[in-house]
Amino acid sequence: MSFAVICHDKPGALQVRKDNRDAHLAYIEETGVVTLAGPFLNEDGEMCGSLVILSVGTLEAARAWAAGDPYAKAGLFDKVEVTAWKKVIG
Repeated sequence: MSFAVICHDKPGALQVRKDNRDAHLAYIEETGVVTLAGPFLNEDGEMCGSLVILSVGTLEAARAWAAGDPYAKAGLFDKVEVTAWKKVIG
């Protein structure tokens, strides 16, 4: 089953994102459940959030993955939504 993790950074938190980016990317690699991921960009082209598509069995597993993300642990996000997602195109 697939889930979308949609994250919006706190205002002014770009440095927190940059400081934790390597740990975030390592977490993605280590967990092996991410099928698609990338940052949202603001009008200036700077990272300001994330979209991560997970392949896990339950909503609870997706929420646990999101909570374990180094970005979340560093307090980067203002808002996080985890929802079931169905791939139709691509």
